[in-house]
This record gives sequence, structure tokens and C-alpha cells, in this order.
Amino acid sequence: MNVFNSLIDQSEVIEILKEAVKSAQKLNDSSQVMTNTWLFTGPPGSGRSNAAIAFAAALVCKEGGCSKCSDCMSTIIGTHADVELIKTEGLSIKIDEIRELITRSSWAPSVASYRVVVIEDSDRLTESAANALLKVIEEPGLRTIWLLCAPTLTDVLPTIRSRCRHLSLRTPSTKAITNLLIERDAVDPKTAEFVARASGGHIGRARRLATDANARANRANILKLPLMIKDIASAFKAAQLLVDAAKADAIADAEKKDEDEISKLKEAWGATGSKMASGGSKAVKELEKEQKSRSTRMVRDYLDRALLDLATLYRDVLLLQSNSTDSLINQDLIEQIKLMATSTNPAKTLGKIEAILKTRRNLAQNAAPLLLIEALMCELR
Repeated sequence: MNVFNSLIDQSEVIEILKEAVKSAQKLNDSSQVMTNTWLFTGPPGSGRSNAAIAFAAALVCKEGGCSKCSDCMSTIIGTHADVELIKTEGLSIKIDEIRELITRSSWAPSVASYRVVVIEDSDRLTESAANALLKVIEEPGLRTIWLLCAPTLTDVLPTIRSRCRHLSLRTPSTKAITNLLIERDAVDPKTAEFVARASGGHIGRARRLATDANARANRANILKLPLMIKDIASAFKAAQLLVDAAKADAIADAEKKDEDEISKLKEAWGATGSKMASGGSKAVKELEKEQKSRSTRMVRDYLDRALLDLATLYRDVLLLQSNSTDSLINQDLIEQIKLMATSTNPAKTLGKIEAILKTRRNLAQNAAPLLLIEALMCELR
């Protein structure tokens, strides 16, 4: 058992990381298997962040990633003294945060052989933050390791990626995710196979669908939207329903977290009644601003997930139009899929899939969500 066992269907990447860990443990190794800056890329759900965190744990573990010692366990939960985990819940990582990180990264390791910095969302660095990071990874400290994560190489500045060793993770297979859910989460085989297909290879999404009845119900409601679109008015109504559902989910997830964060911050600033120590009010306003940014991102994330679900529906329609039923994802909606397949042709179905994917790309560029979804629903009409 080791920390890399959490990576599903990534045998090639695991072998490279294990060799790097062995090299890092040798004081005078000249093989250049180990380097100070790494870039992990892969589609959502492939486990790129998990790979970086597992690698960090192995680098600070005296046994090379046993998964049982305090070094491994504290790295995985984010509390190790020599491992920095930067994980943004907002829309971007700003330069002030990177400057503070650069200062901390220059400190000598306190308990391990290395100081490891993991940036989970390197694609969310602002231009100024990315340029500040570039300066430090051009000449990293001998005992500082930088692990960057991003969906693709093009999401990272060329000047940064040219200084990194690149590892590309693939989308885990349906079979691998199915087996994981059965063995780790005791999900029944039929449900496990369905959610593994429905998730599009996203392990976290598959687990949520398998264990959360509300998530499955929300997905079913989203897949019913195309049937209600008859004209422009119903297209706009479907768009509003989808955006409202995304906002409701985001509010439900963020509400309690927001309250807890504000409460703890006020307590830290010595709040008594309506009074706080000098500077406390400014700190609360800054936190509220961050929470608003996080909520905006959560809405976009929920919409993106809904768009992926819609894409699986039209994928099934296209398969049926091609006289193939072997690998349908939404078998439970077979009658709806048949109706859609007979009411249009493959070229139009393909056009609708392309429209969904285009909307996903525009959503990632911070376009207005409601306008994007309205335009899409009109195209799906």
C-alpha cells in the first residue's frame, strides 16, 4: 500500500513518479530523473491534483510514500509543515497570494528533506501572478519542489511550461471507475457501471452520483429539459430553469460554509457584540468578496456539469441514429432518446453537441451565464 494507489488507471505516470522519488532520496544523484518543477495536466476528474499531492507526500515521507506515516497523512489532509497546497475556490489566483507563497517557499524545510509547493489551479493564475511565479521557478531553491496542475498545456504560460517536466494524465476507463466504486464505496455493480459512464471519466462526479440520490435526481431533471423546448419562449424558460438550479445548488453548498468562515474570522478579530478590533471590518469585507467570487465560480461549475450531462444525451441520440445501442449511457431514458433520434438527423445532432461544447468554452471565459444558456437552448430547439 502506498500513496500512489489513489491514482486510478495511471500506471505510466505512477512509474515515472516512483523513479523520481527514488532519485530524490539519493543525495548525489546525477540522473536528472528528479527535477524541481513539474506540471501535471489532464481532463477534469483524471486525478491530476491527486497525483501532485501523492507525489508531494512521497517526497516528504522517509519511506517514499508509505501512506501510513504522519508525513503522508498530514500531506494528504493539507497540514504538513513543509507542503504548501494552493487551491483557489474563486475565479483566479492573484499576484498578492503568489508573492506571499514565494516568500514562504524560500524557507528551508523544517522536518522533511524538501519543501513542496502544490498549485492545483495553475490555469487560474492572473497574468501578473503567472509572471511573478515564472521568476521564482526559473531559479528554484535546491530544496524547493514546485508541482503545478492544469487541464492542458495551453492553459499555462509557454514560459512556465517550458521550465517544467510535464506529466499528462488520461481519463480513467469506465471499467476502472466501476471497479473502484464497487471495491472502495460498496456501490452495487449496476449503479457503479451507470455512473461511471455518466460521469465521462470524472471519478469525483461518479462517486457523487453513486452516493447522492439528489445528484441523480438533478441530473434526470436536466436531461428532461430538451423535451420541453418547443419554441423560443420555452427555450428561454428552460435556460432560466437551468441557471436557477445551478444558483440554488451553489447557494446551498456555500451558505453554511460562508457563515462558519465569517463567524471564525470575527472571533479571531475579538468580536464582542457589534465591535471588533481595528482592521476587523476590512478583513470581513475582504472575506465576503472572496466568498462572492467563490459562489460565482460554483455556479459556473454546476452549469458546466449540466452541459456535460446534456452532451451525453445527444451522444446517445447520435449513436441510435447510427444504429448502435451497445454503449448508450442513459439507458433509463431510451424512449426519450428514440423520440429525439427519429425527429432529427445525425448532422443536426452533431451540430447540437458542438453547440454545447462551444457554450462550455465560452462559460470558461467568464461570459454571462444566462445569455449563454439562452442562446444554447435556442440552438437545441
